[in-house]
Amino acid sequence: MKPAPHLQLLPPIAASPPTPVADDALELRARDGDLAAWSEVYARHYGRLLRQLRHLTGDLAVAEELAQETFAQAMASRARYEPGRSLEAWLAGIALNMARKHWRSRQSTQRAHARLECVAEVHGAGPALDRLHLQRERSRVLYAVLAELPESLREAFTVRELEGMSTEEAAARLAISPGNLAVRISRARARIGAALRALGWLPREGGST
Repeated sequence: MKPAPHLQLLPPIAASPPTPVADDALELRARDGDLAAWSEVYARHYGRLLRQLRHLTGDLAVAEELAQETFAQAMASRARYEPGRSLEAWLAGIALNMARKHWRSRQSTQRAHARLECVAEVHGAGPALDRLHLQRERSRVLYAVLAELPESLREAFTVRELEGMSTEEAAARLAISPGNLAVRISRARARIGAALRALGWLPREGGST
């Protein structure tokens, strides 16, 4: 027997997805030291910061360590965060400073030259390198060359060429004008090209390797 219309089962009410915390509210809670808010900030921004630091350092393990330090530093200095400012940009700035400290603490001209010599020896070992190994060696060479550049040129090249930011985004990240960014990138390319030619990774001008 068919139940009366008013007794028929209604279709189940679909559960509403959890409403994400609005950025403004999340930022204010994070600034107040709310641990749940910081967990959400971490989940939202960790991947992006890790990619940024991976490009800046050339080392995934180092990037992971610096990403953790970035969030620790951000929480410790949360009182200096200005409400209304982009939280993403603020975290990216802290990550950039972490990468700068990393380069300064580990870099010396002699060590960088030693890396270049080591890479040059590997490159000169012959055509036996497979494609994956060759790709890794190219990455090592590039970061060895980057280690020799002044900080301003290295960062400009990294955010524009390796991270693939637009000119406007890269200039904003480094707090310089687009024109200044263009000058730095041009100088960085020239110095990188000269170093790679000297190591045999690019054909010499007017000739071949």
